[in-house]
Amino acid sequence: MNPIPVNEPLLDGNEKRYLFECIETGWISSEGQFVKQFEEQLAARVGRKYGIAVSNGSVALDVAVAALGIGSGDEVILPTFTIISCAAAIVRVGAVPVVVDCDAQTWNMDVSQIEAKITSRTKAIMVVHTYGLPVDMEPVLTLAGKYGLHIIEDAAEMHGQTYKGSPCGSFGTISTFSFYPNKHITTGEGGMLVTNDEKLAEHCRSLRNLCFQPQKRFIHKELGWNFRMTNLQAALGVAQLERLEEFVARKHHMGQRYTELLADIPSLELPIPKTDYAENIYWVYGLVLKDEVPFDAEEAMRRLAKYKIGTRPFFWPMHEQPVLQKMGLFDGVSYPVAERIARRGFYIPSGMALTDEQICRVAQVVAEVFK
Repeated sequence: MNPIPVNEPLLDGNEKRYLFECIETGWISSEGQFVKQFEEQLAARVGRKYGIAVSNGSVALDVAVAALGIGSGDEVILPTFTIISCAAAIVRVGAVPVVVDCDAQTWNMDVSQIEAKITSRTKAIMVVHTYGLPVDMEPVLTLAGKYGLHIIEDAAEMHGQTYKGSPCGSFGTISTFSFYPNKHITTGEGGMLVTNDEKLAEHCRSLRNLCFQPQKRFIHKELGWNFRMTNLQAALGVAQLERLEEFVARKHHMGQRYTELLADIPSLELPIPKTDYAENIYWVYGLVLKDEVPFDAEEAMRRLAKYKIGTRPFFWPMHEQPVLQKMGLFDGVSYPVAERIARRGFYIPSGMALTDEQICRVAQVVAEVFK
């Protein structure tokens, strides 16, 4: 019985053709034509004027925070239930991450908790769309306008998703994407920032390229990074972007099929199919064990692994991260929703190349394990 990986990308479009073009022409560095093409096409797809391609989604957050001038003593509000990259980008510039709990149904940040966290030191709200449904953006946009705050929108998992008809990646001051292999669009590694602010875009381009100056290249007025995306990566991205609608439709089908097959298992909480502002695009298909199940997500994943079913745990809350606690952050706080789903949540195979036959096999095994 062959294993079913938690993710496998689909690379059977124009990927080989465009990669061969890079190799044949010799343009394999960040100077090639596909980088600009990918930036322009993705920015246009999400209704933004400018795209800045970088080496991965995590450094896109680093660039966003730095470009906005967030620094020592500033505060940024974000969900506690997210990937460490979000808090790391804030901490690295000397700013303070201030977290809120998540909503038990959508797994996104509970926007009703944001305003109570705003202080005179708050500079931005970092919105992170999680797993398949977007954050409820209208209340966040209202608060940002009321208090004069930036919005950093992490849309890493939301390629092709919309909020009330507007593309994820189109909200706030600046938005970021990731193109890791488990994303709808992959470049292997890779990321992008998108914005409508020309000066901010130029600052991001400078920061990703060691802050070289146009006329005096090796005289630096600011420290940046080498976060450039290669032409090879961008070639993959252009090929993948051509099929975004198809990929979103595939994910919808996977999510709906899993829901049909797993609906009668009483011990599992399944992802909700929609809210009043968006349909779930099931970037991954997450499961949460109900409280009566006498074991946690780690044990559930071990049991599924015996049947060669790949899984991955949910995010671990920022307020419980040892590296952040050592810095004196989040002392004595508790966010019960995030704590619960981190311990009782995990996701099953959800990759773009997943077949209907594999979905059925995964569902059969899950039913056996949780019967």
